[in-house]
Amino acid sequence: MSLVKPFDKLPTLNSAAILLVGTDESQQQQLAEAILKEKKIFKINIHVATSLPLPAERDHIRPRIDLIVFMINMQSKHSLRNVEASLSHMDANFFLGKVCFLITGVGRMNHCSVEMNAVRKLGNLYCSPVLFCELDSEGIRVATAQRLLRMLQICAGHVPGVSALFFSSLMKSSIDE
Repeated sequence: MSLVKPFDKLPTLNSAAILLVGTDESQQQQLAEAILKEKKIFKINIHVATSLPLPAERDHIRPRIDLIVFMINMQSKHSLRNVEASLSHMDANFFLGKVCFLITGVGRMNHCSVEMNAVRKLGNLYCSPVLFCELDSEGIRVATAQRLLRMLQICAGHVPGVSALFFSSLMKSSIDE
């Protein structure tokens, strides 16, 4: 098992890679399909994992990962614990704008087993944006895919004059300060 590092490989021209990490494989698949349906000007590699670390034996063929999306389901404490355990297998440089937390199941707040404060603290602790969505709704899934696609474009360096670190500072809430 190897530590996931953001700058250990050279970027690929007109290409970007996103890693979706979470315990709900069906939601990962739905989100991946929504991202691939969107109009884009670069090639996208979407990788999914239930947790980190990633297997070391495939490291030599794995592309550079430009954005990691940790998916947390509000109805599953296991989902939150899985993400918390995975975070220790990442290089600290990833938290310079190349990580976000995607919180799903927010439309059913009366069935939540994860505290909202725990999710917000996670975002603050790792200086990473927290996005809330309901992937069961087609419209919200498409909007989330568009938002992640734009974030991926920035994180991969395809937007002149905007870096991932600058973008993540714009995503921070003014309430945090």
